[in-house]
Amino acid sequence: MLSRELDSVPDYDRFATVDEIHDGLVRLAAAHPDAAVIRRVGTSRLGDPMLCLTVGEGPRDVVVAAGPHPNEPIGGLTVVHLAARLCAEPSLRASATWHIVGCLDPDGTRLNEGWFAGPFTKAHYGRHFYRPAGDEQVEWTFPFAYKRSYFDRVMPETLALMRLIDATRPAFMTTLHNGELGGVFYYLNRAEPELQDILTELPDVYGLPLHVGEPEHPAITQLAPAIFLTPQMETAYDYAEALGQDPTELITGSASDTYASRYGTLCLTAELPYWMDPAAGDTSPTDIVYSDLIRAQAADLRDTVTVLAEALDGVTADLATKSPFIRASRFFIPMLAGVATTDEQRAGDPSSDRPATAAERSSNRDLVHSYRLRFGGILLRALDGEIAIGNATPAIRRHARTLAETYEKWCADAETQTSDQTIPIKHLVALQYGAILAGAHHALRT
Repeated sequence: MLSRELDSVPDYDRFATVDEIHDGLVRLAAAHPDAAVIRRVGTSRLGDPMLCLTVGEGPRDVVVAAGPHPNEPIGGLTVVHLAARLCAEPSLRASATWHIVGCLDPDGTRLNEGWFAGPFTKAHYGRHFYRPAGDEQVEWTFPFAYKRSYFDRVMPETLALMRLIDATRPAFMTTLHNGELGGVFYYLNRAEPELQDILTELPDVYGLPLHVGEPEHPAITQLAPAIFLTPQMETAYDYAEALGQDPTELITGSASDTYASRYGTLCLTAELPYWMDPAAGDTSPTDIVYSDLIRAQAADLRDTVTVLAEALDGVTADLATKSPFIRASRFFIPMLAGVATTDEQRAGDPSSDRPATAAERSSNRDLVHSYRLRFGGILLRALDGEIAIGNATPAIRRHARTLAETYEKWCADAETQTSDQTIPIKHLVALQYGAILAGAHHALRT
């Protein structure tokens, strides 16, 4: 069944906009009134409706939500395809009622739509990139209270997902994320060895490597190669505290899977890159000592912070807006400094005195390029926005010009020093779709 469903995914030449996703779900509800119902489950901060298509009448519930991070658009195509298949195939929806949210962050997603149609180069992607500040991300603004941390600034979009989780108490839930460079990996909120085996076999169908390099955070637990335990903010807090850092400066809220776990929900996240790097799956040792590798990464991040902070500090007195790009820059530049500090401290750990693997070398290199493209692009968009409204002060013009020159070099370095193997969008959607079906099937039969 899974192989047949993977083959059902059509070709795509671009990612879907918010309007296209919503239009697709509305059309399915109109075409299949006996199987599907469309309803509004929330409203974004800027007034956009958040639509949910409910398909089937099975005894248990499944929640699938796209767009928890607005720079991760694979899920928009995936949910429309999933909904279409559920409407068309009664056997797929027989054992559950499916609740499919088209986009959890429509406001932020619209700020990324400039790169959704390509060209899929690093420069075009980065120059049209947006990711919200941590306390404005739907996925990381669930309530959290632990030691000295307390977060309850739940956004309307987050509240919409909370209400859906509370109303359905799903057996299975996935919020649809994706990565950028490298290989495929997954998060589960508990160990499920049988499901893990299926998930790690899926990428090979399309010739994609598993990501066996660095996890997204050093405190994350690995369940199996390329399978990680969903990050818990309590663990991240304790890790930062043990390093002598102030966790309250690094942590915002909790995540959707932590919230859903109160209902025994199995939660899955499939992380898929746009650009594939064969080295992502290479565990062979290199001639680089791991401590030297992460120390060099820390130095590169420090250099990046210096460039970005100089530009932001140089224009702060002249800024006329509090745009989402400015808010994001104010969040992510200190975050990069925190990552560098963590790397410097990890480099002194005796366990880091070993050969780095090829995958670790690849993921460390890719991380630096990713952060430069992402956060340099966001800050440039902030400065462009100020100029566009007529606030082109000498300081803003000067720093915009200087940063643009540096950014052009960063883009050139990323194009030449990282993989340029763009993965067909069809394969990304098929992998995400396959992971959803595998996860739901596993949860519903246990």
